[in-house]
Amino acid sequence: QLQASGGGLVQAGGSLRLSCTASVRTFSHYNVGWFLQAPGKDREFVASISWAGVDTVYADSVKGRFTISRDNAKNTAYLQMNSLKPEDTAVYYCAANRETFRRRDYVQWDYWGQGTLVTVSS
Repeated sequence: QLQASGGGLVQAGGSLRLSCTASVRTFSHYNVGWFLQAPGKDREFVASISWAGVDTVYADSVKGRFTISRDNAKNTAYLQMNSLKPEDTAVYYCAANRETFRRRDYVQWDYWGQGTLVTVSS
């Protein structure tokens, strides 16, 4: 089970750090991804990280602004979001799978958290 937290209201240019905590002992066996879903739109890939935390992938729209990381000892993955823009406003979800962190299609991720709302005001 995954639980995402850390969302909130922030002004444009500000920062937030999202957390994704897993309630399984084998968290280190899973790749983790972050996705966003804006109202009326499909779920979109944001970033992902391999099970060991060595490899990462980012959507072009967040490169240079967002950083994904993980602490397997704490069963937690993070998404540091800097230089936030109003268009980043969405519900952010974390997901996990065991196959590969390179999957950008949300249907290829097996386990999901409940989502946390990020609102960026202009």
